[in-house]
Amino acid sequence: MSESNPFLKVTDVYKSFSHVQALRGVDFCAYQGEILAIVGDNGAGKSTLIKILSGVLDPDRGKIEIAGSVYMKLTPKSALDAGISTVYQDLALADSRDVAANIFLGRELMKGPFLDKRAMYRQSEALISDLHINIPNVRVEVSILSGGQRQGTAVARAIHQGGKMFIFDEPTAAMGLNETAAVLKLIKKLAADGFGVILISHNMQQVFQISDRICVMRQGKVVEMLETAATNIEYAVSLITGAVNISAVQ
Repeated sequence: MSESNPFLKVTDVYKSFSHVQALRGVDFCAYQGEILAIVGDNGAGKSTLIKILSGVLDPDRGKIEIAGSVYMKLTPKSALDAGISTVYQDLALADSRDVAANIFLGRELMKGPFLDKRAMYRQSEALISDLHINIPNVRVEVSILSGGQRQGTAVARAIHQGGKMFIFDEPTAAMGLNETAAVLKLIKKLAADGFGVILISHNMQQVFQISDRICVMRQGKVVEMLETAATNIEYAVSLITGAVNISAVQ
């Protein structure tokens, strides 16, 4: 991770909905090869921020820099083209299609006028293996996969589409212990392989288990950026709840 070259830099981003100010001058940087957790109570602005970074919402003002390119706003396509891939809770997978078809969805390989299924299966197997995802057969329908396997399929598709920084929105919500462990292991591997990861989570135990840094948001602002190894849960929670009175990071 190079501190002088963030992959993603958000500067002075504002967003309001009618009279509600959802984001009020958000600034932060995220790097490849790290896991940055963004935490905050309901209404802190996390979801609005994610939607702006994924191109679903336009900011009122501010700028977003991705790999040195400056954007005033993003579309879902321009965000993906720039390397930002968001893995939502619902994952947006095609349940009636197999794993390989989901990985290549919209970017299918062709052999003449026909789908080159053999090549797609072969490349999907290699990608799943490289990510250490426990999916024995890429020809099975996504509908029968576990939650962790579905997360893995979504990540494999994002990598195939050129993802360089992944935003995970509450990735282990409603998962059991084994599934949760598998997803957290996958997230750690992505960072170890040089990808950037932004993790949105209410689970502070998980945040402290796998993150490198923590961005604490409250009432539409970033109140502090923390090095995970140099802080503790009690202090982070005090920032989230407002028990600590601290100025927003400029």
